[in-house]
Amino acid sequence: MDSKASLFLSLGVMALSAWAAISAFAWPLKAALFPLVISIPLFCLAGAELLWLLLGSPQRGPVMDFQLASHLPKAVVLHRTALAIGWILGFFVAIVLAGFPIAVPLFVFLYVKVQGREGWIFCAACTAAVWAMFYGLFDYLLHLPFAAGWIATWLGLA
Repeated sequence: MDSKASLFLSLGVMALSAWAAISAFAWPLKAALFPLVISIPLFCLAGAELLWLLLGSPQRGPVMDFQLASHLPKAVVLHRTALAIGWILGFFVAIVLAGFPIAVPLFVFLYVKVQGREGWIFCAACTAAVWAMFYGLFDYLLHLPFAAGWIATWLGLA
């Protein structure tokens, strides 16, 4: 066995995900759906990792260091990283200010239009598809209420 840490991590993840699944079975279906959808595949994946550690061949190749864009200048990599962080933070701000149902399609539209530099028709179609999936799953199918954003609260609309 190469690493006892990987073995203990797999066992710990299996135990935690089994506990989450067993706990969720006592809940109503709507409340239990998310923990079950996450914990059951997680348990299976951790079990596969455990089996691979126990039954896998002891000869493994050299470990490679994971590097992104090592051929690019550092300034380009830092700019792209800062841009990605900016989009993520902007999404969080949009969620707080406008709420999820407005922030999700707004973010998709702006990201595809500004960052992707796509045309208006593609942006509108992509945004409509994402909004339909978001609305269909969370509002129509699961009936999950989302908190109103700060703007709607300030305007007295919520």
